Amino acid sequence: CHCHCHCHCHCRHCYCHCYTAFEEEMKIACCIASLLSLALGPCIMEAKSSVPLSEVELPVDGVRFKHFIALNSSQTCVGDEHALPFNNQIRGVNLGGWMVLEPWITPSLFYQFLGGNETTTAFDTSTFCKVLGPKEANRQLRQHWEAWVTEDIVRKLAYSGAVNSLRLPVGDYMYTPYGPYATREEGVACFDGALEYVDQLLDWAYAYGLTVLIDIHAIKDSQNGFDNSGQAMGMSWTTDLNSDFSDSITFEHWPIRSAAWMGEFDPDTASYPEINYENIEHALDVVSKIAKMYGNHRAVLGLEPVNEPWQFTPIEELKNFYWEGYLRVKKHAPYWKYIMHDSFRLDPNIWGGFMDGCPERALDTHIYQAWRDPDSRIGFYNDACGTKGILAEIERTFGPVIVGEWSLATDNCAMWLNGFNDNLPGFPRLPCKYIKCSAPYMGDGQPGAPVDPTKPMQGPFGTGMSGPIFGLCPVGRDWLKESSGDPQTGHDWVRAPPEAPRHLDDTDNVMRHLAEKKINAFSGVGHGFYFWNFRTDMDEPYWSYMLALERGWIPNGNLGDDRITNACYHEDRGDFKCILKKEVNPDGVRGAVKFILDAENRTNSDEGQEILSTPDGDDFDDIADGLIQQYFAEYRSTGATCDFGGIAMLVEENRTIDSNDKEYSWLDDDEYFPSVVYRGPSTVELILIIILASIFGSLIGFIVAMRTSKHFNRRVRESSWFKPLSKSNSKVLRSSLGLPELANYDELEQLVDDDERNSNKIS
Repeated sequence: CHCHCHCHCHCRHCYCHCYTAFEEEMKIACCIASLLSLALGPCIMEAKSSVPLSEVELPVDGVRFKHFIALNSSQTCVGDEHALPFNNQIRGVNLGGWMVLEPWITPSLFYQFLGGNETTTAFDTSTFCKVLGPKEANRQLRQHWEAWVTEDIVRKLAYSGAVNSLRLPVGDYMYTPYGPYATREEGVACFDGALEYVDQLLDWAYAYGLTVLIDIHAIKDSQNGFDNSGQAMGMSWTTDLNSDFSDSITFEHWPIRSAAWMGEFDPDTASYPEINYENIEHALDVVSKIAKMYGNHRAVLGLEPVNEPWQFTPIEELKNFYWEGYLRVKKHAPYWKYIMHDSFRLDPNIWGGFMDGCPERALDTHIYQAWRDPDSRIGFYNDACGTKGILAEIERTFGPVIVGEWSLATDNCAMWLNGFNDNLPGFPRLPCKYIKCSAPYMGDGQPGAPVDPTKPMQGPFGTGMSGPIFGLCPVGRDWLKESSGDPQTGHDWVRAPPEAPRHLDDTDNVMRHLAEKKINAFSGVGHGFYFWNFRTDMDEPYWSYMLALERGWIPNGNLGDDRITNACYHEDRGDFKCILKKEVNPDGVRGAVKFILDAENRTNSDEGQEILSTPDGDDFDDIADGLIQQYFAEYRSTGATCDFGGIAMLVEENRTIDSNDKEYSWLDDDEYFPSVVYRGPSTVELILIIILASIFGSLIGFIVAMRTSKHFNRRVRESSWFKPLSKSNSKVLRSSLGLPELANYDELEQLVDDDERNSNKIS
């Protein structure tokens, strides 16, 4: 192997590339280089050839591209010339609900299906086209496309100073129509005109200095069974089964959800006995079409070949799809980034080494807190900052990772978040706040919108409940100022009503801190993020980037100031410990102990057996508390959470901090410190308030009586203690107490005497 090697060091990543790494001699050289890189610390070690890539002898299974050579047998690359390094972090938002419909994002489009049945109800993009028919669906979609994403919105996002990229979800049906998308009515198909709007968006993005990641969000036969795949798969109408108890139209989805993109799913084995290669080839053809169509557009950052393939997708088949899609993209768009979703399996053992050495590829993971169990603010803060551990591990073992979807939601309340008129069993975990349902964003004339305020919740009904009721829609829960004296437990928030009184509403404070911590975690370790979503039809700033900007939850301008770069200071230092809750189920405690011992391979040790043989009670709880604290402290940096089946909680370590300490000058008192706690007035304060209120009320009553009752006015003025005041020259005092001008004083006295004499005569 005649290869001239030299090194370049940069922070955080370790690479060892060589054009001829498949030869044994160079493998040894690369191993030596890798060992040296470990000794040198966190830096990049590259072995490069002095021979131009075009002159390098092509391996037997190699494919030569513009800037690298792809090795099909190992699904890796060599010879990366770093033509377009991934040097700039993504700070973006998703344009969700535009080209792939999701009822929860744009409910105004779906109100028209309330009260429908099996043939008149739409749940997703596919049934929207099917139920309405191509012509009417296209008419409504054109109004929707025109109103949902506008040039003004793109301009505002760009001028916010915190957004440099847009993630655009599209459907494969836009490029290769099939089923209800291919049907025409009077020459019109459902998605006619969609590509013109995409072209317009790309031009706007380029004009305002934004890049666009094209995300194939919807795939034929669904990659996950969600409505966001274009088709909510696994639907069964159960109206007849419930006819003995109700005349409502009902359906079932979540318990029988399926996904058929890769074949027919077997729910008994949670596997795919046979792979549908026709569907896979269809998806790859769409990848090729998109790369050819937009390969030269300067606004396009790259492509994500499929969004959120569910966790049961055969991983080797998915990797093969990703590899083949990558080669097709690089053939037509050599400078594009290629972003692959982790299939809800963010595991270095799965992705580590995959497509090693291949330029411009990255992994996408989606991190939400909306489906977590109720927790304290500190629990959510720690969870947000704790994602750094796994992101750093993926960056080390695989390479660039982005958080392609995240939000500020800490509950599952958003209407139809889990499907039209449906919900996941057990969700939402707590009661939700209801607000007036939104007016249609596309203007007047939209069928079914606004929702009828005279009607209760309408069918068809799924296995869960979510929908408008008398013109009100569920949107979320407010965060409450804690009053228990301990803001770490979160119990006040659990017990509180979903809509906080104004003087106790702490939502802005909690959301601002949570946003800062998430941005810190996602941009401080990985290669950036895309917020989901850029806007929502309902007033839901938890899910709307633009509304979050307006509320001040997400800052305009620089995302690198001290508030964000230091947002996870406490969590990164480990200033929190995980402890056992009081009065929890003994079975849960024992289960947590068993989990920890199994994770550390200590179950069968003498120590482990001794621990497990300890009877339930205080002694066992003390042992469990120690194990939980130790396990969380050791493994939190790699993604461990303080939950253990709900029997543990996070608390802040006791410490004293001088508020003048410069080290903490960037901290807010309302983030962790006692000022966040609202305890209400003390007994002494309450007594003082009552006394002051009584005095104030008496004074107001006295003034009113003086101004309205002549008899009362005279009696007061005749009293010995008030006579000095009655002679006062103060105009304000005389006016407030209804006293006459001094010049008319004797005349007023005579009038009062006359009134009294007349009253006595009448008596």
